[in-house]
Amino acid sequence: MTAEEQAFVLGRYREKFARDAFETKVVPRLEDLALRAPRVVPPASLAAFCTSDRYDRAAHAYGKSYPDYVRAMLGDYDSAPDVVAYPRNETEIAAVMDWAGGVSASLTPFGGGSSVCGGVEPRVDGIRYKAAVTLDLRNLGNVVEVDQISRAALIEGGAFGPSLENQLKPHGVTLRHFPQSFEYSTLGGWIATRSGGHFASLYTHIDDFVESLRVVTPRGIMETRRLPGSGAGPSPDRMFIGSEGTLGVISRAWMRLQPRPKFRAGASVRFHSFFGAARALRAIAQAGLYPSNCRILDAQEAFNTGAADGSVAIMVLGFESGDHSPDAWMARALECCADHGGIPEAAKAGDAHLEGAAGIWRNAFIRMPYAREFLTPAGIINDTFETAITWERFESFHDKVKEATERAILEATGVKSEVTCRFTHVYPDGPAPYFSFHALGRHGALLEQWQAIKNAASDALIEAGGTITHHHAVGRDHRPWYDRQRPELFATAFRAAKRELDPQGMLNPGVLISP
Repeated sequence: MTAEEQAFVLGRYREKFARDAFETKVVPRLEDLALRAPRVVPPASLAAFCTSDRYDRAAHAYGKSYPDYVRAMLGDYDSAPDVVAYPRNETEIAAVMDWAGGVSASLTPFGGGSSVCGGVEPRVDGIRYKAAVTLDLRNLGNVVEVDQISRAALIEGGAFGPSLENQLKPHGVTLRHFPQSFEYSTLGGWIATRSGGHFASLYTHIDDFVESLRVVTPRGIMETRRLPGSGAGPSPDRMFIGSEGTLGVISRAWMRLQPRPKFRAGASVRFHSFFGAARALRAIAQAGLYPSNCRILDAQEAFNTGAADGSVAIMVLGFESGDHSPDAWMARALECCADHGGIPEAAKAGDAHLEGAAGIWRNAFIRMPYAREFLTPAGIINDTFETAITWERFESFHDKVKEATERAILEATGVKSEVTCRFTHVYPDGPAPYFSFHALGRHGALLEQWQAIKNAASDALIEAGGTITHHHAVGRDHRPWYDRQRPELFATAFRAAKRELDPQGMLNPGVLISP
């Protein structure tokens, strides 16, 4: 972050916690890290694309969750893999799998490392897994083929967001999937974690764009048939979408594309009531308007990001099309807002989403993850969790989750703080609420304090009928609540599928399922 951005964020926290300054830890340098000697050495046949260099091992030890940042800040890199492999094709992926199985190593598929739920940390228990190998797909980053007639593209799993879009741009098309981690995440990672992207309605998840998959498993390669739709039994694609690297490595996929937007309309709308804004958004979703952007921020969330003064909730509304003007959609959506007390701040064509409250929030949304780099050393616990719930339960659900989390913050830290809420995605039958919490932690106890807050929030989500995750995935951080959410008979069936595809249980152990 720039110095100006840092000053803004720290200023908000100084005001929130009535502190002039924060006790700040010095983050260790790469050369200061103590990494154990590699427990395995790849054979000569793999040496050309494998490494045990300090940087590569450290860079693949963690994702981007709050506990990851804390342990990294403390110089704890015990989880660093012994070897990082950068395969260049499917043959080399299979070769690494064969070797890892032969030396009893766990194998962690790795895209961009942007997991916020403990999804990419290697595991070694010294019994079943005697070493850890990470498989980084960055060398498989090409758009192999573009089908202009069916509007689809064959794309390798290691393609990062910006590179993927740059390769599609000359063809006049776009995947149009922009998660917050867009710059630092890959297509294979998006598919493996059921990523949520740019569209706040209709095409909300990467699932909607997958036409077919090609997956390398320890038992061989599986490729699904490329079709616009099929009623032939359970979908084999669906077994791997959301599998989080536990069943195989997604090497390439045919993806449905969109025309690049030519027409846009954007607006920001003020509401005196967050629940009033939610009701307006329900009316928009159930009217079948399908806005590309329709997010609401409660008053405190709007204040924290600089989008408003803390007295009103804000709705950020946008429509886009590659074919025709969306003005009629916007006009009807604003009527829905007016029915529930909404007052438009701005409504116009073009780049309105970059202006006013909408633009301020958009910039804060893109930049805010970088704040972790200086907030964690300052002992500030800032994190988020997201869920989904049906409309008729939302208001009581919101209050229960918010109250439980705020109570846990006070009990864990002794300092009162607030929990804010926004919507990231909406459906005709319910929203995806996204909660942010802020706490003044204590160095030496940050992990325990965070875990206490996380436990209380997650318990409240599940007990009130929501999902433990809408688009952040399960990883290891959400496993206890995922185990409560899923049917046990499904877990039994999933274990059987894993045993068949990954007989040694080497792939991302502890994620989704226990071997």
